[in-house]
Amino acid sequence: MVTRLTIFWFLLSGTALAQTNLRGRVTDAQGNPIPGANILLRGTYDGSSTDNNGAFVFVSSEKGPQILVISAISFKPEEQPVELSGKEVFVSAVLKEAVTELNAVVITAGSFTAGDEDRRTTFKSLDIASTAGATADIAGALNTLPGTQKVGETGRLFVRGGDDNETRTFIDGMVVLDAYSPSAPNTPSRGRFLPFMFKGTSFSTGGYSAEYGQALSSALALDSKDEDETTRTDVGLLSVGADVAHTQAWTKGSAAAKVQYTNLRPYMGLINQQVDWITPPLSTEVSGAVRQRFGDKGLLKFYGNANEANFSLYQHAIADPTGKLPLEVTNRYRYGNLSYQVVLPRDWSVRTGVSYNTSAYDNTLATLAQRERGTALHVKAAFEKTTSSVVIRTGGELIDRDYRSAWTDEQQGTLTQSFHEPITAAFGEADITFSKNFVARAGVRGEYNGLTHNAALDPRLSLARKLGQGQLSLAYGRFRQSPQTQWLRANNQLHAEKAEHWMLSYQLITNSRTFRAEVYYKRYDDLVRFTVPGTLPSAFQPLNIAMDNSGNGYARGAELFWRDNRTFRNVDYWISYSYLDTRREYLYYPTAAVPSFASAHNFSVVYKHFVPKLKTQFGVTWSLASARPYHDPNRPGFLQGRTPNYSDLSANVSYLPTSWMIVHFSCTNLLGYDNIFGYTYATTPDAQGVYAGRAIRQPATRFLFLGIFITLSKNKGINQLPSL
Repeated sequence: MVTRLTIFWFLLSGTALAQTNLRGRVTDAQGNPIPGANILLRGTYDGSSTDNNGAFVFVSSEKGPQILVISAISFKPEEQPVELSGKEVFVSAVLKEAVTELNAVVITAGSFTAGDEDRRTTFKSLDIASTAGATADIAGALNTLPGTQKVGETGRLFVRGGDDNETRTFIDGMVVLDAYSPSAPNTPSRGRFLPFMFKGTSFSTGGYSAEYGQALSSALALDSKDEDETTRTDVGLLSVGADVAHTQAWTKGSAAAKVQYTNLRPYMGLINQQVDWITPPLSTEVSGAVRQRFGDKGLLKFYGNANEANFSLYQHAIADPTGKLPLEVTNRYRYGNLSYQVVLPRDWSVRTGVSYNTSAYDNTLATLAQRERGTALHVKAAFEKTTSSVVIRTGGELIDRDYRSAWTDEQQGTLTQSFHEPITAAFGEADITFSKNFVARAGVRGEYNGLTHNAALDPRLSLARKLGQGQLSLAYGRFRQSPQTQWLRANNQLHAEKAEHWMLSYQLITNSRTFRAEVYYKRYDDLVRFTVPGTLPSAFQPLNIAMDNSGNGYARGAELFWRDNRTFRNVDYWISYSYLDTRREYLYYPTAAVPSFASAHNFSVVYKHFVPKLKTQFGVTWSLASARPYHDPNRPGFLQGRTPNYSDLSANVSYLPTSWMIVHFSCTNLLGYDNIFGYTYATTPDAQGVYAGRAIRQPATRFLFLGIFITLSKNKGINQLPSL
């Protein structure tokens, strides 16, 4: 033990040798200091931020040639080469203002953006990867923002009273089918796409652009990276598998490929699980990207993803746990996205794209076999014209979905349900700048559904007014979305569900601090409802229930968000709170009730602290949620039960022993809180007339993850820090 401690302190003392002091000042083109600018040695944790005089100072133990990255809100980032040799280095940087003026008003109602160059940024791309408890899952990190619900048994995004199906994912403007990986019943799934693939994220909890359709409650728009300038190879050694990636860069272009193998079987063999696994989840994923610029104004992007996953488990009867049925799930998923954007003369720009999804499931429950096949083709063209006071966006798209499901039973034979749904749409909107303090966005989206032969026109309107250093935003919009696949396959004539959003928000971003407050009201119409209310059928069985669009509901609430990465040195934290009041009368509900996924209060604190001397970042996330309803057939009424409150304290640690290696460890639910997400009951009572029940718990009390990430490149300062 003494020897180990000696070696540890020797390593720490070694990092203190040959340290370099970096000092400097950051100003704008007029020589005015820029407070709150971020200073960072690329590929390391070493950095600081400028004070009110634009000055900064920090110490680094890195050696040799490095790249210093200087960025600030509303300014274009700058990179400066520096030579670290133990002597003091002074850097003077002049940042150029971005196209959008610092004090210009922008549309913010209902939107959280995450792009390092956007002045509206409240949630950077790196935050998604480094938030404790999220384990590098996009949905997991976004669930710490206001407007989201803690639904631990699915791990998906539930936004402002909407279920997970009402949040639609887009990559480079193109829709994604089946955005989550497969999971066992009542166990959380993960998003199919890793955050390191994207340079920016826009998470809209309502009032989003007319360009985005078929999303009832929320739009998650992911913007993939442009070309990479560095050739590199990345290797990850994980406690649940391994991955290897290579990026090849050339003039104005690059190509990247990654192979990832995930095997939870050894891990789940060591950690006690609530699920009775036969074979725990195993998946293999191959992804690739090609980026090529044409001239100075054209950019072609391709992204592809292929994934295969399978698992099997026993489902135990509730009344008699000794009775069990084997369930096996196999999924094959393919996604391809090709986009091209170019700037044309006279301030016009064009964005075009095409994407194709396929998702195939082969499920077996005892003697019942199910085969699902779904495809989606999306073609889009969008045009934008920019003038001094008006930005006009217009375009059109085709979303073509084809779905087929077949159930085969040894005694009853085969039953097939299917549909083919082509949706054509056109959209147009304009951002009108009346003054530096007032801007409006007015738009409309028209859709025609070739399956139900229905046409619709949906208006969108947003206003923003600057008030001092902050701004007030108001937004309204009407949105629609086709019913979930499991309902539409049983009744092809169900038409789109609808929602209207009203939002009022105030946002203040100043000196690396963000405050945001928002209130909203949503009204739901034409929700799918069973003609004879009853029990929600199993997703693995054919549906033979009469349905119509007679459902309705509402959601209203208030949200607060505060982020501060300036008050405390080397500390970044944010706090979010959401209040939700919602009722729905839909699906099998016999009356209007709070949905089983909705909790009135959701609270999160995310804290990140970098310790320069240890070259280590510590992260903690604390999440709380109030009780959720569940239905107890042993008591009168509907959805009258209440779960215990939800609580989770998660932590992670990232250590850089060298500039090209990272050791990352994370643990969810450190305190071992027994979270219960509801109860399931037997379909028939026992001899005493009592329905047996069972709690829906976490698959395991905690999830532990350990990874070692290595980057091989000519530039020894590059690592996988943004990808954790």
